[in-house]
Amino acid sequence: MDLAPYLLLALLEGMVQASVLMLTALGLSLVFGVMRVVNVAHGQFFMLGAVGAWLCAQAIPGPPAIGFAVALIAAPLAVGAIAWAADRAILRRIGYDPEGTIVSTIGLLYILQQSALIGFGPDARAVDPPFSHTLRTPWFGYSSYKLFIVAVAIALVAALWLILRRTRLGLIMRATQFDRETAQNFGIRVDRVYSAVFAVGAMLAAAGGVLVVPNQQAHYLMGTDPLLLSFVVVIVGGLGSLPGTIAAAVLIGLSDGLLSVFFSPTLAAIASTLLVALVLIFRPQGLFGRAAA
Repeated sequence: MDLAPYLLLALLEGMVQASVLMLTALGLSLVFGVMRVVNVAHGQFFMLGAVGAWLCAQAIPGPPAIGFAVALIAAPLAVGAIAWAADRAILRRIGYDPEGTIVSTIGLLYILQQSALIGFGPDARAVDPPFSHTLRTPWFGYSSYKLFIVAVAIALVAALWLILRRTRLGLIMRATQFDRETAQNFGIRVDRVYSAVFAVGAMLAAAGGVLVVPNQQAHYLMGTDPLLLSFVVVIVGGLGSLPGTIAAAVLIGLSDGLLSVFFSPTLAAIASTLLVALVLIFRPQGLFGRAAA
């Protein structure tokens, strides 16, 4: 049997999974790295992005590309506004207490999920892709939209990296991450930084939801799997480590693609769980994390 077509298909599917997972996990890692907040509601921001894409597709007439382009901008902004309001109304009021934030974001998870159920309904809704070209290989045809997902994810990650490393806003975020008290003494409004970081993390997850919904129907329960996989990526890569999150997302996405094509999706899930267990045993700080002093 010629393995080349199966291997190519597995790599392509793994790249698509890794791209969406990278966006979602980076949002979770950014929030934890700067705020030291474990956001259990993070998967619901992914779901809201997908639902927002469907709403834009229904509200905007014309070719699907127009509605999708609007959704790619409007849905993350709307979800970021919701996250910003949640931070100001809930997390800030409890002082970002570690235990309190876990309980609060669990409550936020159910509020967002049930709100989507009431407003969106229990049925899964499909969204047409903005374009449907097929790329031909010697063995099979492959959707060009899936490669578009990879390209957009890489562009968004590169933009985030430039913001964090080359702008004053990124410098303020990194200063707040390393020493909150010193940052406050230098006049940095830490509460505003935290609200902005929480909103940016939600926007990254929402962008992942917008990108994935033409391949996966929007549903009010679709935030659970991205949340669990994002936690796996963050644990493997190292809590708060953006390079580790990117590397772990690529590793897990490609391994899931290979195992799903050659074996079964169940084995891919088992392999991810086993990888987390091995990392926690032999390197608890993660592959790219730093050990506590």
